[in-house]
Amino acid sequence: MKAIVYDGIQKVQCREVPDPKIEKDDDIIVKVTSTAICGSDLHLVHGLVKGMYDGFVLGHETMGIVEEVGKGVTNLKKGDRVIVPFPVACGHCFYCDCHEYSQCDNTNAYGEAGGLLGYSKSYGDYQGGQAEYIRVPHANVGPVRIPEELTDEQVLFLTDILPTSLWGTEIANVKNNDTVVVLGCGPVGLLTIKWCIQKGAKRVIAVDRVGYRLEHAKSYGAEVLNFEEYDETGAYIKEITSGGADCVIDCVGLDGKMSLMEKVETALKLQGGSKSAIEIASQAVRKCGHVALVGVYGTKYNNFPLGNFFTRNITLKMGQCPATRYVEPILEKIKNGEFDATDIITHKLSLEEGRHAYEIFDAKEDNCIKVILKP
Repeated sequence: MKAIVYDGIQKVQCREVPDPKIEKDDDIIVKVTSTAICGSDLHLVHGLVKGMYDGFVLGHETMGIVEEVGKGVTNLKKGDRVIVPFPVACGHCFYCDCHEYSQCDNTNAYGEAGGLLGYSKSYGDYQGGQAEYIRVPHANVGPVRIPEELTDEQVLFLTDILPTSLWGTEIANVKNNDTVVVLGCGPVGLLTIKWCIQKGAKRVIAVDRVGYRLEHAKSYGAEVLNFEEYDETGAYIKEITSGGADCVIDCVGLDGKMSLMEKVETALKLQGGSKSAIEIASQAVRKCGHVALVGVYGTKYNNFPLGNFFTRNITLKMGQCPATRYVEPILEKIKNGEFDATDIITHKLSLEEGRHAYEIFDAKEDNCIKVILKP
């Protein structure tokens, strides 16, 4: 089959790889109809996540038609149309019982976090879905059947960025009449803005440096700030909000703008990428406010602004979204016409155009916000 594979730092290729096969009784094989490139895929390609190797199939935002089922699969059959959330979860460990599916104890032999589809050996070594077919393990937990009347474009983001953005507003404690700062206007940031507005936030301030993405955020009703226009963006936000925002949601992660020192330390594996968004968040949030980190981060960070959070009683939450538990509630909103994420789709390309898709997404060319790939 054709698949988009990691071919070394800053290199991806569409090439032939072996078809996936049923390996365990609760596996399914899905024929992919749509898949997407996520900002966190860029972390892999940039060499910022451990456990990548040449030939690894990328992608964790995938949906399609069930092609084959293992004999232990009880809730799906061949021909079902499904979306596949990115966490790989057993469904019966302590964390799965608590619906914290991204922290499953039984799906990652290579690390403490739970298994994730298409996200390196460090997260279980599960090949991804930017391919013609994908093997989905533990298929009794995760995949959800999708009504035929809904298009792929309407539901594809149930796999990750719709749950992740909603979860971010929850762990940031966004409430009616709050002032919220959203750092990053990529796909997750834009959907986060939508959820904040739906939750009744009275003021949403979107921060980025990419003009067309800021314009997209503005179209939702958000105020926009280009952080390159300010020496101290966090301090400026604190000033214009009379003491800071109620909530700050970091949708950037380790791929934020790096200082020279961060570039050196990251190259030497002394630091897990940029912490620029965390610095802004630590200054922009009010006393007793909430900060949520939903952008992906690395393992260690020097000069972390812990004192800024501690001295002002800031609640700080973060992590990988337990996406599986959010699929059904958001799907109901989509069915009822209460939430639409299709406006962020700017490009639909073939799998064979995957290398080009990664290039324009990474370089933010051609007004690219979100790319869907069609095998």
